[in-house]
Amino acid sequence: MTKRSMRTAIGAGVAGLVLWGSVAQAETYDLVARYVLETVRAFRTAYVLHVVEHTKEVGIAPKEDWVKNAHAIPLPAQFVKTAGSDLDTFEIGIIGLTPIYKSNLPKTEAETEALKSLMADPSKKIVTFSEGKQFKAMAADFAVSQSCADCHNSHPESRWRNFKKGDVMGAIVVRLTRQAN
Repeated sequence: MTKRSMRTAIGAGVAGLVLWGSVAQAETYDLVARYVLETVRAFRTAYVLHVVEHTKEVGIAPKEDWVKNAHAIPLPAQFVKTAGSDLDTFEIGIIGLTPIYKSNLPKTEAETEALKSLMADPSKKIVTFSEGKQFKAMAADFAVSQSCADCHNSHPESRWRNFKKGDVMGAIVVRLTRQAN
């Protein structure tokens, strides 16, 4: 799967749910954000369970430098971030309190507090809030397989090495820019 085809697949799925017209009500932003998060979470889970786990059986594994390696595929976080990088009308990302890369830290104090709240009570699954001109939503990002936890636990740059399958590792975040009336 090429980088472009990944972007197109996720972008098309998400864009199909997001109908930008005159979006003025907070309830509409909340609903759109939830649809986007559910779609991204479903694609990510399917990618981990049905692509990453399956291709390992034939010697193809996720690697950080997947672009340079014809026998590698993107890590699940790279899969989401690559798809999100191709979007113009909103942002999708992965954030955590102890990410391997600083680029995956929350962007604002409000994001940090929302992420802490979500991690303290994963049964919430999604939190939403407005901040400035943006409406933001976060979905708990669980280690859906032990290989997710093992990868983070063994990475040389990891600041947290105690993840196990089912743990909340951070969040998938969507940032929608609110349109003026």
